[in-house]
Amino acid sequence: MLKKIALLFCVGSLSFQVQAFAGECTLSITRDACPGMDKDSYSKCEGKKSCDEVKKTGSAEACAKEALKACQNKRTSVTKNKNVTAIFDKAPVEAGKDFCKDKIEKLYDPEKDYPFRDKPDCK
Repeated sequence: MLKKIALLFCVGSLSFQVQAFAGECTLSITRDACPGMDKDSYSKCEGKKSCDEVKKTGSAEACAKEALKACQNKRTSVTKNKNVTAIFDKAPVEAGKDFCKDKIEKLYDPEKDYPFRDKPDCK
């Protein structure tokens, strides 16, 4: 009986610790579709150009990493450009910057992910 009580206490303590350290990270994502590819490009936002994704993270720094992950683009012939900003626990991360704008060594390269960003089409 004592072992069961101790086990329940430990499980309860762990779940409380996870909740205490997890914050809400809201990623605001806006996509620019390649010509004629609106439906495919916007499919991740239920057909809309912009939407928010909520993630649980432990810090503003972890939220920034999630924003960088959201910038990655494997569909270069579908999505021409993305803008991603982040809010962690109701405060803008890195002053509300667009995480998809600048190259970050070993993490993100906008030239690779958005080769058609400044071109009229995606060719």
